[in-house]
Amino acid sequence: MVEGRRRILVVEDDSETAEQLVESLSTSGYQVDLATDGEEGLSRARSADYAVMTIDRMLPGIDGIAIIRRLRESGVVTPALIVSALGEVDDRVRGLRAGGDDYLVKPFAFREMLARVDALARRSGTMVKETMLRIGDLEVDLLARVVRRRGREIELLPREFRLLAYLARNAGQVVSRTMLLQHVWDLHFDPTTNVIDVYVGRVRRKIDSGQDYPLIHTIRGIGFCLRAPE
Repeated sequence: MVEGRRRILVVEDDSETAEQLVESLSTSGYQVDLATDGEEGLSRARSADYAVMTIDRMLPGIDGIAIIRRLRESGVVTPALIVSALGEVDDRVRGLRAGGDDYLVKPFAFREMLARVDALARRSGTMVKETMLRIGDLEVDLLARVVRRRGREIELLPREFRLLAYLARNAGQVVSRTMLLQHVWDLHFDPTTNVIDVYVGRVRRKIDSGQDYPLIHTIRGIGFCLRAPE
């Protein structure tokens, strides 16, 4: 039986490319699962422990960049190799900034693809998976999707949890409204909308009300910061 650390997820909608990827990886000793659209890819990546994921950039349903971003926000740190026909510098930078670990432009040599997958698989074997975030007396469990402050569980709606998790992953840093729209809502529109302030207000009331000190701070004219007193 193939070891769990050698299990790979391929997310690819082009049947010919998918077949070649599966064949090459299987021949090289990997156990390969295939997803042919964004929804299936996101679901599989969240529910299984893979050594590496190869993710096509342009997918039906949810694109590859959005898949990686959502996985990172929910605490899934499986190394991701983005495979795409979009090879401009801006395309590669966007993919890496979304949480991708490597970027391979189509068409590519399968020997190079295997070398990159092998390198990421070695990295994943030594990677410490960060699933619990702690800021002061606040705990955010990214896997169980549970939030506690001073040991008391706080109930958050799914979007509220995503918002808090993003702030927690960037604790101590100022996060702009535009960043929140892109990473929590997957949207790109006028940052003057008040949806961010409404949700931050809801989360702040649940997290900070009745506590010894506030954790969520508004940085006037810029955005928000989650931090505990030093």
